[in-house]
Amino acid sequence: MDNPAPSPKGEWIREAVEQYQGPLTLYAARIVRDVDRARDVVQETFLRLCREDQSNVVSHLPAWLYTVCRNQALDVLRKEKRMNPLTEPQLQLRESHDPSPPETLERNESQSRLIRLLNSLAENQQEVIRLKFQHGLSYREIGKVTGLSESHVGVLIHRGMCRLREGMGGSDT
Repeated sequence: MDNPAPSPKGEWIREAVEQYQGPLTLYAARIVRDVDRARDVVQETFLRLCREDQSNVVSHLPAWLYTVCRNQALDVLRKEKRMNPLTEPQLQLRESHDPSPPETLERNESQSRLIRLLNSLAENQQEVIRLKFQHGLSYREIGKVTGLSESHVGVLIHRGMCRLREGMGGSDT
């Protein structure tokens, strides 16, 4: 018996998984500090999406996904009452574009320095900066995810970016 064609909702869900699974896993891993637990959180997030009426979330899908993912991750932390820091190899999830060896060395040193600086910021500053720059969410979406006002999100990002610039020697990298 042939498989029926995917329903429009099934196609929509598949596209959402393809687009957001990786970024959500990275986001959840930073919260729960464990890649396997992060994958479980993301899986539960997409299961919740499957149960949700598409018309209720289609207009604000990224904010909805990050909010559900964040809440699921925080629930995992509350249940397990432990936090394990990410190891340096887990932070290096990005693929290189094959720059020259000196460029690679310089980039790695700058990235390591920036990661150390980012990790030295307050937790709420780290979170809003990552949601903005790693995950591309707007201030409004970040506010919905974190429960903060848009203006407070802006203040946290501004202050955090100022500290990062200072730590990087005043450059705008």
